[in-house]
Amino acid sequence: MTAGTLIIRLAVGGLFVGDGLQKLRGSFDGPGLEGTTQMMHSLEMHPARRNAVAAAVTETAGGAALALGAATPVAAAGITATMITAIRKVHWNNGLWNAGGGWEFNGLLIAAATAVVADGPGLLSLDAVTGKKKWGIGWALASVAAGAIASTVLIEAGRRAAVEQGSGADDNADVDADADADADGSGRHAGPAETPPPVAVDEATPELPTQGTDGAS
Repeated sequence: MTAGTLIIRLAVGGLFVGDGLQKLRGSFDGPGLEGTTQMMHSLEMHPARRNAVAAAVTETAGGAALALGAATPVAAAGITATMITAIRKVHWNNGLWNAGGGWEFNGLLIAAATAVVADGPGLLSLDAVTGKKKWGIGWALASVAAGAIASTVLIEAGRRAAVEQGSGADDNADVDADADADADGSGRHAGPAETPPPVAVDEATPELPTQGTDGAS
């Protein structure tokens, strides 16, 4: 099974490296870090920039580690975390099948990474150099659990940050509205209206004659 595991590692790990570089550097016509940040913002994964960097680095490093067979359970946990997050935030409501935008492909990648951990990366791996050519089902399930927990923590943190940012924006809007009201004099804290100065009477102005004093009609 060494050859088969190696093929899976190289294929799945290589794809994740490419996907991560798309997000991190815009390689392979990817969105780059700015585009990934905008995507995170639209998904309410706040802070968007930090989550964009985390996703890009996790996919790149996790894919590379899986391809090399290095710290395979950790690599699989990182891959699982990104895929569960994608499923929950993007694909879940679309159902299973990929044709309708569902989570079929993401689930397949999670299964492949988990299978590599269960059967081990094989002899042609860095783990085998340290005596860990096979991890077992316990480590495989642990990698899935770790990925699910990490995804849940990140999604919940993003949701709370989005709520806090929304509250902060509302407060700033109220402050701006009060400032504008004070500036145009319509605010409730506006001072009393100033009394206009008295109009000076020009003593040199002659008085108009009163009608009828000279008998004219």
